Amino acid sequence: MKSDLFASENMARPAAAPGMSLQNAKSVKYTVNGEMLARQGSMVAFRGNLQFERKGQGIGGMLKRAVTGEGLALMSVRGQGEAWFAHRAEQCFVIDFEPGDSLTVNGRNVLCFDPTLSYEIRMVKGAGMTGGGLFNSVFTGTGKLAVVCDGHPIIIPVTAQNPVYVDTDAVVGWSAHLETGLHRSQSVGSMIRGGSGEAVQLMLRGEGFVIVRPSEVTETAAAH
Repeated sequence: MKSDLFASENMARPAAAPGMSLQNAKSVKYTVNGEMLARQGSMVAFRGNLQFERKGQGIGGMLKRAVTGEGLALMSVRGQGEAWFAHRAEQCFVIDFEPGDSLTVNGRNVLCFDPTLSYEIRMVKGAGMTGGGLFNSVFTGTGKLAVVCDGHPIIIPVTAQNPVYVDTDAVVGWSAHLETGLHRSQSVGSMIRGGSGEAVQLMLRGEGFVIVRPSEVTETAAAH
């Protein structure tokens, strides 16, 4: 049987050392030897002896699921084998954390990660009661985190002298130590008259970077 479908770049790669790697631009392969964590519903295929369980997080976990909106509902994957993860054919990126690294990530952009990484849901300081950017996941420790992005991401440097303002529906993540707040780019009168649709942004200030996706389409809108 012959077809471009069977090109070498489309074939599953042989098992390598335990851990994650990119299968291609839109999927991640994880060779499991013990345990790893992934977004619920993101597994597209597996082979070997693996068990998938909804991550039990107790009372704190119930709070996490309740406040994250787009969410960080996780499952644990245990055993020995290989699993492939993807989400809506979005672009996949693997981030390798070294000691001292910390990254704030929107829950909707988390795909899977090593159990050696720690995460917690935090309220974004200064964000008030707005949607999208109110709660995010802060990752620390050592290990790998796979994130997804709707389109090619834009990485924007942030400095104390040059704060960056981002749409809360477009932000993927940012350096965890950056100062955050809300910025209104319209006058009250303009908002009453209908406004530009760009009334409030998340402000980031300090030394670091912010990751933005080239799309403002929300998960809810995409589902309709």
